[in-house]
Amino acid sequence: MLSRTASNVYWMARYMERAENTARILNIVHHMSLLPKSVPEENREWSLPLKITDTLSMYFDRHHSINPSDVLDYITMDENNPSSIYSSIRAARENGRAVRGKITSEMWESLNATWLELKRIKESGMTDFDCSRFFEWVKERSHLFRGVTHGTILHDATFYFVRLGTFIERGDSTARILDVKYHVLLPSLGDVGGAVDYYQWGALLRSVSAFESYRRVYRDVITPFRVAEMLVLREDMPRSLHACLDEIQSILGAIGGFCGVEARRRAGELHASLHYARMTSIFKFGLHEFLTDFLVRITELAEEVQSSFFVYGEGAASVQEPLGRGVTE
Repeated sequence: MLSRTASNVYWMARYMERAENTARILNIVHHMSLLPKSVPEENREWSLPLKITDTLSMYFDRHHSINPSDVLDYITMDENNPSSIYSSIRAARENGRAVRGKITSEMWESLNATWLELKRIKESGMTDFDCSRFFEWVKERSHLFRGVTHGTILHDATFYFVRLGTFIERGDSTARILDVKYHVLLPSLGDVGGAVDYYQWGALLRSVSAFESYRRVYRDVITPFRVAEMLVLREDMPRSLHACLDEIQSILGAIGGFCGVEARRRAGELHASLHYARMTSIFKFGLHEFLTDFLVRITELAEEVQSSFFVYGEGAASVQEPLGRGVTE
């Protein structure tokens, strides 16, 4: 398989997953913003998506202050923001177009229809959509593309690189979403265990489609310890860090080849740190510190995948990563 073809399908999947996860991040902030709070608290909440996507300084190059409507527009529809939902879906579509002969017609039609509808929404100024409906639409289009891919494409090397891009991006985003609530949105001591705290943890679970699963597994009140356990260590939770690394390790093993030895080693190390971990030890170490370390290591893994499998030469038609995503501080 040509390395540039592998790169295109890998980034096509990453960008579609990124668009979905950006919608999930905005959705949790939007839900939290509905609670009454002071202006400084509201500004702090709406700065979070910018910090997560590492675009805070770029935002302030064009805006003087944090304003919910400006932040929403910048992260959803701003074509000059390389981390916006608009830019992510555009990049996914361009990568798909570059390998039109390697993906199925159903995959291309799904990508292209999503892009055309997104342009229509942008041109209408989202007048037909409220925030929640738009975020649900983005998630549904991502789910549709993933389902069409799984159900129509030959399960060969092309499929493996699509899946690899999906789960590397998903693991990265789940860690960021969890860190937002636990570290950055940590309430005052008086709020811990209260209605506000419960609402925020519930919003976080819904943002990663885990609220019903949490109720089924724990059958109890929502607690930070159990939410973290579900999203970090549970293998049967599809968006957990452990589940993502299960998939990444399996996919790299299926791809094989001498050039992927170091990538498989790094994936194995990271997988082991989750497989043999215990939540009590993670909390003792510090959940924020654990998540920060995870983000650094999965970024290093992604860079190793990039250097091991994708060699860009003159004329390579890949729409690559436009901007590094920083670690939440």
